Amino acid sequence: MAISTITKKGKLEDFIVEWRVQAIRGAITASENTEEAIREAVTELLDELEAYNQIDHKNIISVIFTTTPDLDAVFPAAIARKRPNWNHVALLDVQQMHVEGSLNHCIRCLLQINMPTSQVKIHHSYLRKAKNLRPDWTLAQAIPNS
Repeated sequence: MAISTITKKGKLEDFIVEWRVQAIRGAITASENTEEAIREAVTELLDELEAYNQIDHKNIISVIFTTTPDLDAVFPAAIARKRPNWNHVALLDVQQMHVEGSLNHCIRCLLQINMPTSQVKIHHSYLRKAKNLRPDWTLAQAIPNS
């Protein structure tokens, strides 16, 4: 994408910004299978992803939410769609397969977005009990310059 700017001396200059599709992942657990608990969890997760990733909603391609089979009180996408600037984002809900002994009440998110290649730091958010799903990412993101 070519961008034009005006320099301090009033000269018009063009420069190229390279973009690529990035995937931002996250997960969180809901305290129970109620609309309110799921809404609270989805809101917390999306707030965290937006806060740490400089998300411009116009550049979001799509967002896929998965839930464990024990969460069926409300669609996470329906919650996301009510957020400011999310009404035109392509959203999809799917149910995760059941694996014996896996984390219950879990909501996962995969956000696909166009981002400048200069924005190399992506923050994947694993919150509440979902921190145990990717302890390597949770620890690495807590340490500066990792």
